[in-house]
Amino acid sequence: MKCIGLFAIFICFASCQNQNQEINITASDYHAAVDKVTEVMVHDIFSPPVASRIYNYANIAAYEVICQEENEYNSLQSQLHGLNSIPKAGDGKQINYAMASLIAYLEIGKNLIFSEDKINVYQDSLYASWQTKNKTVFQDSRAYGNQVAEHIKSWYSSDNYAQTRTMPKFSVNTEDPSRWQPTPPDYMDGIEPHWSKIRPSIIDSSAQFKPARYPDFSLEKESAFYKELLETYEVGETIKKEGEESEKLEIAQFWDCNPYVSTHKGHLMFATKKITPGAHWIGICKIACEKTNADFSKTVFAYTKTSIAIADAFISCWDEKYRSNLIRPETLINQHIDENWEPVLQTPPFPEYTSGHSVVSGAASTVLTSIFGDNFEFNDDTELQYGLPIRSFNSFNQAADEAAISRLYGGIHYRAAIDLGLDQGRSLGSFVVKKLQMKKSN
Repeated sequence: MKCIGLFAIFICFASCQNQNQEINITASDYHAAVDKVTEVMVHDIFSPPVASRIYNYANIAAYEVICQEENEYNSLQSQLHGLNSIPKAGDGKQINYAMASLIAYLEIGKNLIFSEDKINVYQDSLYASWQTKNKTVFQDSRAYGNQVAEHIKSWYSSDNYAQTRTMPKFSVNTEDPSRWQPTPPDYMDGIEPHWSKIRPSIIDSSAQFKPARYPDFSLEKESAFYKELLETYEVGETIKKEGEESEKLEIAQFWDCNPYVSTHKGHLMFATKKITPGAHWIGICKIACEKTNADFSKTVFAYTKTSIAIADAFISCWDEKYRSNLIRPETLINQHIDENWEPVLQTPPFPEYTSGHSVVSGAASTVLTSIFGDNFEFNDDTELQYGLPIRSFNSFNQAADEAAISRLYGGIHYRAAIDLGLDQGRSLGSFVVKKLQMKKSN
């Protein structure tokens, strides 16, 4: 009996010891959570603007948690439109702020996607491990992470997203030859025609970075607009002649980032799912963080600043798209040059000007440069999971330039949308860098 009693005491002591383990949450844990949300977004097929909104709010929630402990970072309250003071942790609570940050990220991500069960399974696995190691720290951290998440949910519930879900579809103008028309193969309605009504995070309004005007629409062969149209056609023809050996083809495919490409074979139609342009730049942010061995807090900071720029870039870009309502090259080429011509990439279902890739890449590259420096060399393996090879860049700006020109190679944009879109994005990105004071050392 004495041995049994001693054994029971030992088991109790060991159990108590296990319940007081330190739980080390690392940057790798945060990367894994971001990857999980990206994976679910790809599965659920979110449009590029909507995907940017998910990254934005999830990362802001995580960032606001770490600001409660880290002296190096400023809270975004009062800096972002409509964001009020974040709840403070209660006295006497044993909070692991990195854990609470990760919990807040997953709670917001789960709330904004469709397949919540996939996040639930991932959460349950993490929570079971943490609870076994230190139940008190886990429960206090979870409660605080959820408290901040609820605060962020209340904030984003007023950004006009819900209202835009009930607004009318985009009305196609069939009388004006310069206006956008639905494109093959599915002739889908214009995606997110009311996105400019979404409340921005940091820019003053959706129209703040309205780009310079594209060349006046004209089908006169000597006009600047027609020359751009012909350039898109001729570049596409050259790529087709070069075949699989064409680097321009590789570049176009690498930066395709179309979350829903439909393929038709006879009576069958199936979709190829990929990441969005914003998700590609979120992937580049991850690469930069890992290359520099950024700790947990700097990793959250980098994702958050990049996400804010990307989200506002989509609002700015979509504002111009549905204002200018410009027709895509594919439509005009089929009507006036070659009725059988097809672009290298599938034309996305929304107006042409400006190029979303250009605006978003310009903004994201500017912010990432402000964090990690210019001439930051990196190998971009973001598209490996989609069967595309690694591409290497000497800087974020070089990557942005390539992402932008890929739209010409893909046959889905005119040059003005690319060049002026980059200017638009870089101006917006510079505004984010200047106005958003996230680091106290700034």
